[in-house]
Amino acid sequence: MKKYYVLLIILLIASNNISAQERISITHGPYLQNVDTNEATVVWTTNVNAISWVEIAPDDGTHFYLIERPKIFSSENGVKSEDTVHAVKLRGLKPNTRYRYRIFSQEVTSRQGHFITYGRIASTTAYTPNTFTTLNADATTLKFCMVNDIHGRSDVMVQMFKIVDPMKQDLVFFNGDMVSSFTNEDDVFNGFMDAGVKAFAQKIPMYYCRGNHETRGVFATSFQRYFSPLNPELYFIVRHGPVCFLVLDCGEDKPDSDIEYSGITDYDYYRTLEAEWLRTAVKDKRFTEAQFKIVICHMPPARDWHGEAEILDKFVPILNDADVDVMLCGHLHRTINRAPTDNIKFPVLINSNNSVLSGIVENGKLTLDIFDLEGKRTEGKIIEK
Repeated sequence: MKKYYVLLIILLIASNNISAQERISITHGPYLQNVDTNEATVVWTTNVNAISWVEIAPDDGTHFYLIERPKIFSSENGVKSEDTVHAVKLRGLKPNTRYRYRIFSQEVTSRQGHFITYGRIASTTAYTPNTFTTLNADATTLKFCMVNDIHGRSDVMVQMFKIVDPMKQDLVFFNGDMVSSFTNEDDVFNGFMDAGVKAFAQKIPMYYCRGNHETRGVFATSFQRYFSPLNPELYFIVRHGPVCFLVLDCGEDKPDSDIEYSGITDYDYYRTLEAEWLRTAVKDKRFTEAQFKIVICHMPPARDWHGEAEILDKFVPILNDADVDVMLCGHLHRTINRAPTDNIKFPVLINSNNSVLSGIVENGKLTLDIFDLEGKRTEGKIIEK
């Protein structure tokens, strides 16, 4: 009998340890996506399935809990989402306004018919909520930076952010190939995103321009669960102050028929549809009325690889007639400053995999500088209006 009780105690202890290990926690994030003048999306992950929400308040000097703050849930078609990846779009915000926010996730412990039992809640702190500022189309200045082709080298990205501090920027762009392949969630967070969250992404708007390597791997179809998760497409417009950015999705670099893709890709048609959107985008007032017009695309247009040729044939004719000031690219793992030509009527500035690009707009001048990992300026461009 004594052995029975000892065994029972051991089993109870083991059960409690398992429960403690599975207790809900926030594993990654939060980080900002698709911040605009009147909306923003917050993304984070948990270790167990949960329903999630964001509480938000203007940063107006009042205590966060002076009053009960609005709760915006992660939901789809009126039903709260139960998942380990959580995305909440905050709508109806005011332009150029600083907001505080907290994230919450509550575990779902059981389901019996339509009865649901909820467990513990994980959240960020109430004492120092995260903050962000919505975009402002009327701003007169802008600071932004761009990194690309990190390929999972988070330590290299951290070094880049010592050269150009992302916390001193209005916007940050990830211009593709942040991983070599998407095989699981760890590729995202261990490869670069945890470092990005720690450096800036909880507070500074970050926009992700997908590269060709993000299209590879069994996890590639999950890309939009983490980046631009509640946007209709992976290509979009960003307008802040004197600059409008057209963020394009380049797709893969080889033909869809290539053996490497095993017949699963359809990027030629995808880029055709994107070109149709682009024809409308360049007529959007956010673009036409901007003092400076910048295109961000991972692969540069060229008559080399198939994907680059597709960009040249499908996107460039539209951009040639759109008064584009510069296209910012990566992909080639070296810094190149291409002057306009008869075929591409705007400059193309290509950032290497071991450098960070800084952009500053003030007094009617766009200044672009590229710095290597030692902080040396290796290339740049000044565009005046």
